[in-house]
Amino acid sequence: MRILLIKTSSLGDIIHTLPALTDAQRHYPSLQCDWVVEEAFAEIPAWHPAVRRVIPVALRRWRKKWWKMLFHHEWRLFKQELIQDSYDYVIDAQGLLKSAWLASQARGPRCGFDSYSARESIASFFYHHCFSVSTQHHAVERLRKLFAQILNYDVPQSPVDYGITEHFSNQTFPKQKVIILLHSTTWYTKHWIETYWTQLAQRIITKGYAIRLPWGNERERLRAGRIAAIHPQIRVIPKSDLSHLANELIQAHAVVGVDTGLSHLAAALNIPTITLYSVTLPSKTGTYGEHQIHLRAKFPCAPCFSKNCTYQGIATVHPACYSDLSVDKVWQVLQTLL
Repeated sequence: MRILLIKTSSLGDIIHTLPALTDAQRHYPSLQCDWVVEEAFAEIPAWHPAVRRVIPVALRRWRKKWWKMLFHHEWRLFKQELIQDSYDYVIDAQGLLKSAWLASQARGPRCGFDSYSARESIASFFYHHCFSVSTQHHAVERLRKLFAQILNYDVPQSPVDYGITEHFSNQTFPKQKVIILLHSTTWYTKHWIETYWTQLAQRIITKGYAIRLPWGNERERLRAGRIAAIHPQIRVIPKSDLSHLANELIQAHAVVGVDTGLSHLAAALNIPTITLYSVTLPSKTGTYGEHQIHLRAKFPCAPCFSKNCTYQGIATVHPACYSDLSVDKVWQVLQTLL
């Protein structure tokens, strides 16, 4: 069986799709999957043994001048690669208008969520076959159910398996006494307070652990540098690709992070992880799997699902909702996890 999978972004959404692909490969051992994914995340699908070919797409870059890109050589090359093969199933696992449109360019019966299940209901009009999946389930389970319906097998009752740990098993060293702090995220309202990170790092160091800090842009690099400056056992990870970061994560004893894509990657690698949630909820899109602990801020306006804090009351920290997630609380849970 050959399938084309459309799941372009984001980092967490791509990782949430991996267990469904593992299920499908276990039911059909000869399954071959080609995966259309945003160019920034093209490394990830290649880690899964069922993926034969990764087809990068640049929608995020093209959308600024989409009317020009339709006539650009880059789009023509992508289209040629997309129609290179015919598929038994073209699966849109994203349920958005843009992903459904990409699916419509491929050769094969198009499948996806029905209008009540898709994130954008209009996407369902692009499919030949639509399937109903409750929106009350976690994203990982929704995708497992979608794949099972499309490919005609029962949803496995076994724990989720992201299928990527073996890709790194021969490239890593034994676990080190290291904790990785994922302090970076795109939303301001998801950021835990910098002084909290510093205080937590100080406590971790007293227990004999080293600390590693990744970063993605200049502001995050500077923050990581300030945290690292408090002790020589704290190291800033050099700018690197996702494969290198995965190797760093898989060697760690534990991870503490905010609601960010790398927290989902840690979960996929089965690393014990504490994830802090302020303006979002973990029930439908949180880190998923064994050894995952979610700490939610209990605050009058949380979760607000907003990138900007609009709280008007008196607050000692910003974002205000993080006043409920103190260093003491996180440290107590981390010690239990370790």
